[in-house]
Amino acid sequence: MPSPFDEFLQAKSFAVAGASRDPEKYGYQVFRALLASGRHVFPLNPKAPTIDGHPAFAQLADLPAPPESLSLVTPPAVTRQVVAEAIQAGVKHLWMQPGAEDEQAGRLAREAGLLVIDDGSCILVALARERPRAG
Repeated sequence: MPSPFDEFLQAKSFAVAGASRDPEKYGYQVFRALLASGRHVFPLNPKAPTIDGHPAFAQLADLPAPPESLSLVTPPAVTRQVVAEAIQAGVKHLWMQPGAEDEQAGRLAREAGLLVIDDGSCILVALARERPRAG
């Protein structure tokens, strides 16, 4: 049985809530790392029209289709709001990056049947350990 990390990373589409235009911020680094790994990823940022030339979206409802996996790089209060949107949108996997975790949001997502990673693990570490994807 695949680990929760493997399940999250095996999705066909991704979004990063809290994607940033600032290369120093984790929201930027997570977005770029998912792109560099060959994944189809949407940046979510209500204040940025684009991030590194990729159209950014204000919220999950604005995406052409809901992503299977959503990485959250947001303050906990924003995490709660985005998780509620993710449940409504039909997202299957959530990964709350260190600092984005919110106990209430995690509980609601689990009750809705989503796979949730909120144990302090960092997606950047998981991606650095991953073998390059084919295709």
